[in-house]
Amino acid sequence: MLENFMKNKILVTGGAGYIGTHTCIALHEAGYDFVVYDNLFNSSREAINRVSTLIGQTIEFIEGDIRDAESLKQVFAAHHFFGVIHFAGLKAVGESVAKPLMYYNNNVSGTITLLEMMSEYDVKNFVFSSSATVYGNPESLPIDESSKRSCTNPYGQSKLAVEHILEDLAVSDDSWNLIALRYFNPVGAHPSGQIGEDPNDIPNNLMPYISQVAVDKLEKLSIFGNDYSTVDGTGVRDFIHVTDLAQGHVAAFDYLEKQTRLNESGTTQQYSVGFLPINLGTGKGTSVLELVSAFSDVSGQAIPYQFTDRRAGDIASCYASVDKAKMLLGWQAELSITDMCQDTWRWQSMYPNGYDVS
Repeated sequence: MLENFMKNKILVTGGAGYIGTHTCIALHEAGYDFVVYDNLFNSSREAINRVSTLIGQTIEFIEGDIRDAESLKQVFAAHHFFGVIHFAGLKAVGESVAKPLMYYNNNVSGTITLLEMMSEYDVKNFVFSSSATVYGNPESLPIDESSKRSCTNPYGQSKLAVEHILEDLAVSDDSWNLIALRYFNPVGAHPSGQIGEDPNDIPNNLMPYISQVAVDKLEKLSIFGNDYSTVDGTGVRDFIHVTDLAQGHVAAFDYLEKQTRLNESGTTQQYSVGFLPINLGTGKGTSVLELVSAFSDVSGQAIPYQFTDRRAGDIASCYASVDKAKMLLGWQAELSITDMCQDTWRWQSMYPNGYDVS
């Protein structure tokens, strides 16, 4: 089985981005071959160069857009892929509210184009970068995969729209294997400090905002609301280390690979899993102030902050039920909040300007 496993090749769309780069390292360490396809809209070629250095080999990188059918056709014609990990999506909630058509065009239409090309070349293993935002305001905690789905912004709606497409595709053709990994809050960086989260302009997510305050790139942190029914009044989220998250993608493809068996005639047959949503989180909630305190302890830096009004659409608490990932994939998060803060601080202090080292 290992011999066949080593031959599997994965197309990683959006593989030059934050989660994509960490997943490429995890795929390499697990023995998978891969090709990265990215339009570099919100990512960096320098990130690919650093991943190449970390894994000790040149990465096959193709600059292209998932909405470009002809470009995708050339990629699929040139490679025999076992499957696709699809990271290529726009992800800023605020921007999605201001530019909904851009988000639906890229995240939904682009995914349809990608799936059509996969179908044409009979590549039916697909791991989708979904999000806990599809759950909206949860009715109960922890959130499991059967929880009601609803969204309050175009970003979340685009993720949910793709999930509906995958569900319909699985019903129409049972040869598809479609895993939607619903991420909670990815943070952290590679332990080498060479790759990490490098947002354009003002960060949309909490951890890079905290770390940029710590290196004096930003004056202070704005905390949206301190009157929630939580341990300290600030929002509670399920933060997961990005390297744990990357291992979740490897576990998903390991699971799909194990569905391939020799049938009675001696030929291989892959048993369909249909549409399979799986949470990736730690199963634990951490408040904004708890994360700020942990980061300050690790870095030795004061993190000035101010409370501002709640943001529309924000919820008090959100954390995952992770039983399904453990049962089906044999995966669970291993790293702590302290680990997340240490690795983020290492990356941010070594490269305060991210991949811009000019």
